[in-house]
This record gives sequence, structure tokens and C-alpha cells, in this order.
Amino acid sequence: MDGTMLAAVLGDFGAELRLERVPRPEPGPGKILIRLEASGVCHTDVHIWQGSVRPPQPPSPFILGHEGVGEVVALGDGVSDWRIGDRAGAAWIHDTCGACAECRSGHESFCQHHRAHGLNVPGTFAEYVVADARFAARVPDGDAPALAPLMCAGLTALGAIDRAGLRAGECCAVFGCGGLGQYAVQLARRRGAAVIAVDRDPAKLRQSRSNGAERTVDAGDAAAVAELAASADVCINFAPTPATWAPMLALIRPRGRMIAAAMVSDPVPLNQEWLTASGVTITGTSVGTRAQMAALMDEQTRHPLAADVTEIGLTEVTDALGALRRGTAPGRFCIRF
Repeated sequence: MDGTMLAAVLGDFGAELRLERVPRPEPGPGKILIRLEASGVCHTDVHIWQGSVRPPQPPSPFILGHEGVGEVVALGDGVSDWRIGDRAGAAWIHDTCGACAECRSGHESFCQHHRAHGLNVPGTFAEYVVADARFAARVPDGDAPALAPLMCAGLTALGAIDRAGLRAGECCAVFGCGGLGQYAVQLARRRGAAVIAVDRDPAKLRQSRSNGAERTVDAGDAAAVAELAASADVCINFAPTPATWAPMLALIRPRGRMIAAAMVSDPVPLNQEWLTASGVTITGTSVGTRAQMAALMDEQTRHPLAADVTEIGLTEVTDALGALRRGTAPGRFCIRF
């Protein structure tokens, strides 16, 4: 290995990422260096690229990305549970404080002091990435572009379903049937739940059908939404828009659970009288924990999840971010190195 690597670097928010050759990082104590085979492109990357989500202190170099899969090529001091040549993944969480109530109770994804790849530390839009050995994912065999989106999209979908406490025999309405939503449709079906897929894109609704959804609904069709009023035990929103709020309120049953899984900064109206009468639980989810990642990787090993992945080169990553921002992405974009 020489001392540099190719990376897509964020200079100005909203501007095209610059393809640069930058120093290849070295793993410090407790860290591993991963030579990346692939990196997914996530909608959270769009928020960071556009500047709506900004770190207190940007990393240097500022490299986005948090869905990396590759091979361990170097170990930092004190790392004993990884070996050179192991398959590894770098997900959203780089590390957490380890001391707060959330970390100590097994809910580390809600740690308010966690650091994230592509936000607080350099991410995976590069040929190499440093990961904390404690938080790196143990990735099964398989094509890297198919596995990389699991590091965030797949994990977030599983985290949302776990957060909802979805049970066999219940009905789960999935709002926003892009990459995350398609994982959720499959995982909910594997829990034994009936699935209603809700989106405005006919192609995404067709894909949801092929992934196991019993019903599909055009989110903009008020009559179709009204026909399914109070039919869902669980509503999970993966669409980065407040437009899903009204149909979610329509579909949720009394004492149902509504889960926010997308980053939506715009406020939505909430009538507390309705809340007291319905007993609906409203909560959010944030990616997932190491235990959930291990469970997801086990699931992938036993029964791989289907995904619509469009492979791109590192030079195309800004175009991919733009397509995600406009809502025209065909599924998941993934950089192959």
C-alpha cells in the first residue's frame, strides 16, 4: 500500500464533491483499517452534503459515507479480535461514549455523544476507512455492493421494526418504499406481519408487492387511503417528508405504534385530544445497535435480503446524491471501488 488514497471530499456544502488523492489513514489504538470494496450512498449523506446536518467540528478530510464494506488490512494497537483479511463493515456509528444511560442499557444508537462516519470522522466515500474495532460489523460472504446498504438502510429498517415491537399476525404499514422501505417490507413479512406499502411511485409499489406486501397504496390517493382507515397496528415512516403524516394518522389503529425512521425537520400537527382518545404511541428510531447489526448479518447469511442496487463509480457520487435529493433514485446507489 502506498501512503495515499482516492476520496470524494466535501469542500462547500451543496457543491460537487471533489475527487482528491489524500493521505491514507492509519489505525490508532483500538482501530482497524478497512480497504473498501463498496460504499452505499444514503439519504443522510444528502442532509450532510446540503448542510442541513452539520458537525460541530468537521472531520479533515471531510469524507461522507457510512455504508462501507471491505477487508481489514491493518490493525491498531490493542486490537485482538480482528485479523488481517477479515471482512468488515463501517456503519453510521463510529463509536459512542459508553457511559450514558443509553449506552449502558443497550440502546447505544440513542447515545447523544456518539460519533458517526461521514459526519464526525472521515467516512466511506474513499478507498480506505478507519473503524473502531468494537463497532465494526462482521460481514458475511457476498457481493459487496449488495451488502453495503445493509450497514445503514438495512440496519435502520430492522431497528424500526424492533422499536415498533412488531409481532406475527399484526399489520405493518410502510411509508416510503425506497431502499429502506423495501428492507422493512421484507423484514416485517419475516416477522409474520401483513404489510401495506404506501408510496407515490408505482414502480416502488410494484417492487413492494414482489417483496411481500399484501396491499399497496398510492399515498396521494385520498380515497384509497380512506379505505384502509384504522387498519395498521404499526406505521413506520421512511420518507423524508412531512406529507406522510396525514395518511399515517388515517391508517393507524387505536393503541397502534407510529415510528419515525426518516429525518424530517419540518413540524407536523399533533392533536393531544386525539392522542388521549386513541392511545397511539409515537416514537422514533435511530439506525441500530451492534446487537441488531449482528442479528441482521445472521439473517443475511441465512436468507439474503433482496435489494435494487445501482452500482456507480466514485466520480458519480454527487449525481447520486442529487438523485436522492430529488427523489428520483431507482433504489440504493452503491459505489464499487
